[in-house]
Amino acid sequence: MARPTALQYLDPAVLSRLKNMELRARLIVEGFITGLHRSPYHGFSVEFAEHRPYNPGDELRHIDWKVYGKTDRFYVKQYEEETNLRHYVVLDTSPSMRYRYRAPLTKLEYGAYLAAALHFLMLRQRDATGLIAFDERVHTLIPPKSKPGYLHTLLAHLERLVRLEDAETRRTAVASVLHEVAERIHRRSLVVLITDLFDNRAAHDELLRGLRHLRHRGHEVLVFHVLEGATERRFELPDRPLRLFDVETGEEMTLHPAQFRDAYVQAVQAFTEQFRRRCLEHRIDFIELDTGQPYDTALLAYLNKRQRLR
Repeated sequence: MARPTALQYLDPAVLSRLKNMELRARLIVEGFITGLHRSPYHGFSVEFAEHRPYNPGDELRHIDWKVYGKTDRFYVKQYEEETNLRHYVVLDTSPSMRYRYRAPLTKLEYGAYLAAALHFLMLRQRDATGLIAFDERVHTLIPPKSKPGYLHTLLAHLERLVRLEDAETRRTAVASVLHEVAERIHRRSLVVLITDLFDNRAAHDELLRGLRHLRHRGHEVLVFHVLEGATERRFELPDRPLRLFDVETGEEMTLHPAQFRDAYVQAVQAFTEQFRRRCLEHRIDFIELDTGQPYDTALLAYLNKRQRLR
């Protein structure tokens, strides 16, 4: 079998064969950087926060000529006070996040590997990054730090969260958790929420209030909505009677997917568009992710968000 290239490490199927969380994080970021050089987004320098585009009035002695040689663009070296931001990656670890049917990874694995890559990238930018994980309550809170060695601490926690047995987890309560997070984060931060939004339907308005609470406290918010696209967005299940089981409530239902597929897809699309629109009203970025698709969409969304905050 051919050895994977850097770009292939953005593929969840390739990452599923790796056993080390730090290796996954590094290879995702390296694959992403390689892709940036080959894409229309080449304007993002490899050094990310360590450099910014040259502006008239900047001192010429601060131009990094090595970066100019790579990119044909003028960049100036930034100093630490220009670059530091604070981040929290907020990861949903509820039972529904452990779902997988066709994709190579569960939603939790996909989200945890994304969180690992974000931590790797944030620390590379000399930003402070921390981790919050939740189900029906916040059960993990690792405060942000910017020391490179902190990556080991963050990734060890992510590894543990992925390995937890289902019996050790609880139901989802995203809305109440967001209010708790808003009260516990005191300094302005970029909050990156990774979740499938599988909460009680009646709780969705409260969930949005939780997101608004974060904005009211001065935080920037980026929501990654993680689903297995084939089955959870498009309902591509076998056309025969199936017994479906809710991993959070224990409820069971027998149905024939073909009879419900159109209505299900329309309902998911309507919910997603409404949620996206309401997020936009409050300047909250909302990004759909598919556990079968590469990680470049998520990392580019993060970088775009970060660029706007500088």
